Amino acid sequence: MLKNIINILLSITLLCLYSCSEEKKREKKIDTLISNTEEKLNVLLIIADDLNCDIGGYGNKTVKTPNIDRLIKNGIVFENTHCQYPLCGPSRASIMTGMYSDQTKITQNNVYLRNAVPDVITMGQRFRQQGYQSVRIGKIFHYDNPSAIGTSGTDDIHTWDQTINPYGRDKVEEYKINTLLTRRYGGTLSWLAADGKDEEQTDGIGASEAIKQLENFSKNGQNFFLALGFYRPHTPYVAPKKYFDLYERNEIVIPNSGEEYLATLPLPAAKSIRAKEVQLNLEEELAKEIKEAYYATTSFVDAQLGRVLEKLKQSGLDKNTIVVFTSDHGYHLGEHGHWQKQTLFENATRVPLIFSIPWDKTMIKRTNSPVELIDIYPTIMDLLDITIPKHVVGKSLKPLMLNNTSNIRNSALTKWQNGYSIKTEQYRITKWGENGELGYELYNHLEDHQELNNLANDTSKFIILDSLKKIIDDRINDVNTIPDGIGRQFIKVKALNKAPNLTFGDLHNEKGKRTYFKE
Repeated sequence: MLKNIINILLSITLLCLYSCSEEKKREKKIDTLISNTEEKLNVLLIIADDLNCDIGGYGNKTVKTPNIDRLIKNGIVFENTHCQYPLCGPSRASIMTGMYSDQTKITQNNVYLRNAVPDVITMGQRFRQQGYQSVRIGKIFHYDNPSAIGTSGTDDIHTWDQTINPYGRDKVEEYKINTLLTRRYGGTLSWLAADGKDEEQTDGIGASEAIKQLENFSKNGQNFFLALGFYRPHTPYVAPKKYFDLYERNEIVIPNSGEEYLATLPLPAAKSIRAKEVQLNLEEELAKEIKEAYYATTSFVDAQLGRVLEKLKQSGLDKNTIVVFTSDHGYHLGEHGHWQKQTLFENATRVPLIFSIPWDKTMIKRTNSPVELIDIYPTIMDLLDITIPKHVVGKSLKPLMLNNTSNIRNSALTKWQNGYSIKTEQYRITKWGENGELGYELYNHLEDHQELNNLANDTSKFIILDSLKKIIDDRINDVNTIPDGIGRQFIKVKALNKAPNLTFGDLHNEKGKRTYFKE
């Protein structure tokens, strides 16, 4: 008996040693590939706006995203990725700085980054320091969408060598857009099956500009960090009619969670999914029409991604360019009776994250390990062997890429207003209020991936709940720690009342003339 136990332990030890050895071999091989590359590797970062995980390659059988799916097939997929704040401005600030919203002090839209953390080194800025050409096309930092299209929004001038602000037919023809509230497009469900070609739309123009940049880089040999920000599928869901034709409206399914479970939720959670009264209890046919428009717009974004990736391949730049594709946060499409974002449910926190690396054949293909959007910055730096700024608290995913058993973190954390939520591989716990006085939520994703059965008051789950309470409290303490090297920090940062150079409700009439009005 003892002999058998010893043999088992010996086998486990040898297996661990072998696994570690293989991981070190893979890492050494990758580092050798990096060092042997004649030119430094380039980076193409693509961020969609309000894109959730309703994607073919993430398991959705309805949505048609062949180009994202192809990127998934040839890349590394992080299936359990979560934003740090389910709102555009704070999330994008976190992506570009590698810090949590509690550390950037940006928890609302239309805040200039340098007004909060003036000394921070952004991702693009770090590339500039390394001699890369840093270029932005479209929405990377926050822009009021669609009112700030064509402007620089709340961009950061220190991040880029060059910026391009596309402005397309979707802006000129705003008067055609269907909306639940008159002249309200960005914060309200709005949609349009548009006339014309892809290249006439803002995102089509953005893709065309990216293609031009790639052509120039292929000719001049300049190393680049190219950040392409699509404005869709953010509302208004505008795309050429052909993308609407991809879908049969009667096949669109609207989830029905009912109202009775609201009583099981803490008040802040219930309020978050009932915040926009005009979007509640939509007629089923109207809801299907709106969801169809979101899917059509997703397919439109997918097509623009495909154009850019095709140019990357044609130019030969794909051989030495890392491609990263993601979104700023998730999105509800009727789940929990809610539309859009700004909740701490899985629908609003989870995002797609795909890395396509020229030499990723030695790496994993998919992982369910919890990761965060702030991990993008240090991961890219680590892959390129660039020193990561001290203030970056995100973690490099390179060890996870090399070995699916590696633990980067045990949970992914998201904040919304006075609540925090963490997602592990199996559970989600949400804490409302500084001390949890406003209540908790607990969901077991093995049994309830839709998060409809709050187990926080289930006495049989108290041991699990208590252990997760300890984890989330530790996480909250960590994110409220000021990072080293952040420099100056201003706590009370004022947001702009409106996008720069635009009036509230900026729109155009049928003649394409800009029209202003007061609310």
